[in-house]
Amino acid sequence: MSSVLEIKDLHVSVETEQGTKQILKGVDLTIRQGETHAIMGPNGSGKSTLAYAIAGHPRYTVDSGSILLDGEEVLDMEIDERAKAGLFLAMQYPVEIPGVTNANFLRTAKTAIDGEAPAIRTWMKDVKGAMANLRMDSSFAERNVNEGFSGGEKKRNEILQLELLKPRFAVLDETDSGLDVDALKVVSEGVNRAKAESGLGVLLITHYTRILRYIKPDFVHVFVNGRVAEEGGPELADRLEEEGYDRFLEAAKA
Repeated sequence: MSSVLEIKDLHVSVETEQGTKQILKGVDLTIRQGETHAIMGPNGSGKSTLAYAIAGHPRYTVDSGSILLDGEEVLDMEIDERAKAGLFLAMQYPVEIPGVTNANFLRTAKTAIDGEAPAIRTWMKDVKGAMANLRMDSSFAERNVNEGFSGGEKKRNEILQLELLKPRFAVLDETDSGLDVDALKVVSEGVNRAKAESGLGVLLITHYTRILRYIKPDFVHVFVNGRVAEEGGPELADRLEEEGYDRFLEAAKA
């Protein structure tokens, strides 16, 4: 039986210099394993806030609502417990971790998730194979996590983690931002491999349709002013490419 991630009437706020600001104002989404959901919308519509709320970012406060993973309340879990339960966040701006090599980071994360350390020989074979698929030089295994990496290298490194840690659901927060055409294709192929191998459920947050040429969505949700303004299939993304978000923004103002 496939897993289900359910987001129910989610309201989320964040503290700013001007005070508390409500970002999400009642979001409902259901994502099943094996499905790809694209979240699109203009800047400030709440797309990234949804990602951070799922991951448990401490800056964001869930005022009400629920996030359920196979019926279990994700909001009651610590951040590491969410990862162990099968949730993964690929960040828009991956952070550097000085003093920790990629190889050590990946094996430590895999050990924490599985409850036991992977056998060195098979693990290193898996790491090298995944790096080769992502066209990452093998030397990146001994470099500190994201330290001195280009934007594209950081995004490939996020997908490397995705492929090796094998979560049930991945939230990809603008993974396509800053990528050239070649890097976009390589990163997309990595996501598609993970989906094919493990039935990964994908929540893909993006401004643009170009990544959707490589990662085909089953469903598209348009976020405007902290709410889902419209939902549909892949054809909705094509309409957004032609029409933009003006009609949604005008409706929100009205």
